[in-house]
Amino acid sequence: MPPGTLGDAVNDHDHQPDHGHDHPHDHGHQHGGRLAAWWHRLTHAVVPHSHDSRAKVDPALESSREGLRALWISLVGLGITAIAQAVIVVLSGSVALLGDTLHNVADALTAVPLGIAFLLGRRAATRAYTYGYGRAEDIAGIIIVAVIAASAVAAAWTAITRLLHPAEVTHLRWVAAAGLVGFIGNELVARYRIRVGRRIGSAALVADGLHARTDGYTSLAVLLAAGGAALGWHWADPVVGLVIAVAIAIVLKDAAREVYRRLMDAVDPEIVDQAESTLRAVDGVRDVAAVRLRWIGHRLHAEAELVVDTHLSLVAAHEIAADAEHQLAHAVPRLTSATVHTDPHCHPGGHHHAELSHRRRQCLD
Repeated sequence: MPPGTLGDAVNDHDHQPDHGHDHPHDHGHQHGGRLAAWWHRLTHAVVPHSHDSRAKVDPALESSREGLRALWISLVGLGITAIAQAVIVVLSGSVALLGDTLHNVADALTAVPLGIAFLLGRRAATRAYTYGYGRAEDIAGIIIVAVIAASAVAAAWTAITRLLHPAEVTHLRWVAAAGLVGFIGNELVARYRIRVGRRIGSAALVADGLHARTDGYTSLAVLLAAGGAALGWHWADPVVGLVIAVAIAIVLKDAAREVYRRLMDAVDPEIVDQAESTLRAVDGVRDVAAVRLRWIGHRLHAEAELVVDTHLSLVAAHEIAADAEHQLAHAVPRLTSATVHTDPHCHPGGHHHAELSHRRRQCLD
């Protein structure tokens, strides 16, 4: 590649648009006396300026805090629900309620690996882990899927055992009440987890929310089991337990697909389209050779290859790359870093790099 035609830019700063100051202040020289001047200096010393990236709160760190808060709040809610249901399971012997309780316990416990992943994701990158520890969140997603699978197997096994060895279910009103409480608690937790997970871009937290939502629907099935037992249908309770196991398997499929896509670096094609259109609109960009996006935890990273005029200087090419990176950061939500590479129009695309390298080596020799 000829000298003066390459520009690379990497940005790890806060990408939230902020072109003004966070607080009003007067940059003029008339401050209304010594008191005003003293107050002016004090506010400048104490209140951070929005143009200083070191003074800002890292949005990725803030999203991790939000994810942790969602986990612990939902953990408490599901824990209380599971404890209440467990007491009634002991009193009533309901297999359907036992399956629902197991599911709620498993859902609550998934907050532990996900919480650890969020904490790890906040650690700074190292020489060994140059992209940081965001992938811990994807590993937590695998653990969550495994826990969902285990709860499905446990619920099915218990229901089949009860079908083969029938037993009377007692305290039916309490069983029905426990099912209703389970539905309300799980639906509230599911809405909260899914909303926060989508806002911060966490596939694992969304999967956890979907798990909780299915728990809510399976809790309603406990009402059917209680009603059937009240009518003398002894098979109703274990059959509903099997239905609950099937419902868990369905949510397992959805959660596994979501985690698999994240592990395989899949992104929404609309995000790629948005990135390409943003880059093409940058002044000086003649074409976009390639755009690659990937998730690391709930943080999005981008790489782009731009084609610019052949006769640009190194500084001019770098300015285009920096402008493209900046516009990309504003246009793509949850983008935390971008590498923008520029190629001259006479040699567009990365497939020319090997040829250019060999030619340059020959000239140097």
